[in-house]
Amino acid sequence: VMSLSILNNISALEAQNQLSITQNNLQGTLQQLSSGQRINSGADDAAGLSIANGLQANTTALNQSAQNANAGVGKLQVADGAMSQVTTLLNRAVTLATEAANGTVTSAQQSALNTEFTSIKNEISRIGTDTTYNGSSVFTNGTTSIFLSDANSQSTIAVTVGGLSANNLGLNAGGVDLTSTTGAAAALRSEEHTSELQSLRH
Repeated sequence: VMSLSILNNISALEAQNQLSITQNNLQGTLQQLSSGQRINSGADDAAGLSIANGLQANTTALNQSAQNANAGVGKLQVADGAMSQVTTLLNRAVTLATEAANGTVTSAQQSALNTEFTSIKNEISRIGTDTTYNGSSVFTNGTTSIFLSDANSQSTIAVTVGGLSANNLGLNAGGVDLTSTTGAAAALRSEEHTSELQSLRH
């Protein structure tokens, strides 16, 4: 009967094992140095990685929420710019109505004043129809919801912009024209009312 024996070099195996451990540690250190992050995988720090991922999600949500809020501000700025133009038009309309209400103005002059007055009404309605933000109408009587979140909680800011037209401002009501002293006085009363509405935007 022949016996078999296996020869082991324990020192060599131990050295190889330590070398493998050292190489793994070196690889992890190089990964941290190259990425600039202490935690690159769950093996580095499972609990820390979970916290870091949660904070990253919060940061991402907050950054997008800031963009959402800026978009809402942008829409309101567009509306405010349009209202500023309408205010200028209304100031001119008040001037025209005041002039047309004067008894020294002839019928032909009242007609000419009314032509410009009608153009102003049309322009106000055009501004209300054509003013858009990101492809959507601004003056729609609708509510825009601004969504904010930090990945753990959510909130919504509702922004409502009313409709804008000569009709909405009462400038197309019966008798609101400058072809007569009476009509000019009616127009002036309407414009005083709409001027009060315009002041609310401030």
